[in-house]
Amino acid sequence: MKNCAALLVAAMAITSLNNAARAENWPTRPVHVIVPITGGSAIDIVARAVSQRLEKKFGQPFVVENRPGAGTTLGAAVVARAPADGYTILFDSAALTTTPTTVANLSYNVDKNFAAVAPVVETPLVLVTQHVKYKSLADLVTRAKADAAPITYGTNGYGSAAHFTTEKLLLSAGFKGQAVPYRGTPEALAEVMAGRLGFYFSPLTAAQALIKAGKVDALAVTSTRRSSVLPDVPTTVEAGYSGSDFDFWVGIFAPAHTPEPIVASLAKEVDAIKASEDFKKAMAAIGGDPMASMTPAQFQAYVGEELKRNKAVAKAAGIEPK
Repeated sequence: MKNCAALLVAAMAITSLNNAARAENWPTRPVHVIVPITGGSAIDIVARAVSQRLEKKFGQPFVVENRPGAGTTLGAAVVARAPADGYTILFDSAALTTTPTTVANLSYNVDKNFAAVAPVVETPLVLVTQHVKYKSLADLVTRAKADAAPITYGTNGYGSAAHFTTEKLLLSAGFKGQAVPYRGTPEALAEVMAGRLGFYFSPLTAAQALIKAGKVDALAVTSTRRSSVLPDVPTTVEAGYSGSDFDFWVGIFAPAHTPEPIVASLAKEVDAIKASEDFKKAMAAIGGDPMASMTPAQFQAYVGEELKRNKAVAKAAGIEPK
């Protein structure tokens, strides 16, 4: 028995040393970056900006692959079942903490199947409508209540951040809406511009240029304070709808059990990128702000708290998994 125990300890030590050696040399080949939504969406914009900078640092390609569908859960599932070797990572958003409360029979568990690496950027969602269609959010709510048919609103799938945020507004303002799913933000914004969609909560990163060009109108932002990019646009709470605020963020995740040295190395470089002036300017140009730095453990805990909060909101709003 003593010999068996000694062999087990030795095997564990060798495995630990091998993992450390692999982590020290990581990456030695291309890293696959999964984005669970279409190109041009907020997550995609942030993922490409960070990946380009990681390539320069590590000297290996960080290849971005868009895997949209099922409210961002298809792409997340790809990473959840990927080998935990540091060569597949996920850029996801606050939607990762809403879909477990709204999507039934997920093939993964956010707490158990992902290793949180680092928060990257936070950006408010902005409620956009066709240009000059509504005077304000209050005008939209009043007219939506008066119409016989529910107003249509865009989502990136059931349980996505846009869907969850809209449900909070519907609950607070007391009107009904009909969800229309899209594969990504650009598709939903196109439908808003064409007048075929009533409204859409878009990440500011994706909608800012259209707002400035006068192609869509911004009626409110979901953050707890006004955006410095849109100082004249009120928050949904300022507009009179308490409890309708929502924090939208983008972060990096790896498959669970990815060697800690790899996670730590990636997190360190992401923090350095966030602190760089060129990245801050790039994000400010699209309405985003680098998030405060957290250790991987702190970010994991933050995601866990978000899961709990969103589960409570879903219960209060009567949102059921589908």
